[in-house]
Amino acid sequence: MSKVEKMLAELKQKRDELEVQARLGSMEAKQQWEALEKQWNDFAAKAEVEKTAEDVSSALDILGGELKKGYERLKNAL
Repeated sequence: MSKVEKMLAELKQKRDELEVQARLGSMEAKQQWEALEKQWNDFAAKAEVEKTAEDVSSALDILGGELKKGYERLKNAL
């Protein structure tokens, strides 16, 4: 499993756990969730490209790190 695939799996698990909590949470949490969903969609699409383009890997690391921090902020807010 590549580094990106591992990160994708970890982020997907956190995403799934937080989705339910965000839906039940405050309006601010819902807005944060919607912003993170946009980033998730971008990350997931770029993760597919990573299989053929090594240059994308560093960008995915940055975006994945941002997603991880965003999920942690949302988790702490809930």
